Amino acid sequence: MGPYSGKLQDAILRMKHSAGEPVAEMLARTFTEECGPKLTGLGIEVVVPVPLHWRRSWVRGFNQAATIAETMAAGLGVEWQSGALRRVKPTPQHAQPSASARWENIRGAFAPAKQARVIGRTVLLVDDVMTTGATVSEAARVLKAAGARVIHVAVLARA
Repeated sequence: MGPYSGKLQDAILRMKHSAGEPVAEMLARTFTEECGPKLTGLGIEVVVPVPLHWRRSWVRGFNQAATIAETMAAGLGVEWQSGALRRVKPTPQHAQPSASARWENIRGAFAPAKQARVIGRTVLLVDDVMTTGATVSEAARVLKAAGARVIHVAVLARA
C-alpha cells in the first residue's frame, strides 16, 4: 500500500494490539480493492500468511498477517491456508543491529506444515511490513522447497 510512515504506519501499529484485528481486516480489504486486478493477473491459487511463533501469537491474541491473508483470499476468491507454514524458531522483533544480523536471525525460523497444499501452485505470501525482506525471503524459500511453483509477496507497507 505504501511506505511504512504517516497514517499507514499508525494504522499498522494500532493493528498489532489485541484489539487490532478489525484494523487488519480493513487494511486488507483496502489493499485488495486497490491491487486486486493486478494480483488476479498473477494467477494466485493460494494465500499463505507469514506465521508468528506460538508465544507471540498467544501474547498478541491473533496473527495480523493471517487476518490480512484471510481477508485478501476472500476478496480474491482463492484458497487461504493459515497453517501452510509454521514458525519453529522464536525470533526477536526488530532487535538486530544490522540487515545481515536480521538475515542470520531468521534463518531456519520456518518449516512447512504437513497439511500444506502448495505443490505446483502459485502462492501469495502475505505479511504486514517488509524491512529488509529477510522474513519473506526465508518463508518463500521454505514454501519453494515444499513444492510451490511460484511465490509472490504482498505486504501492507515497506520500511
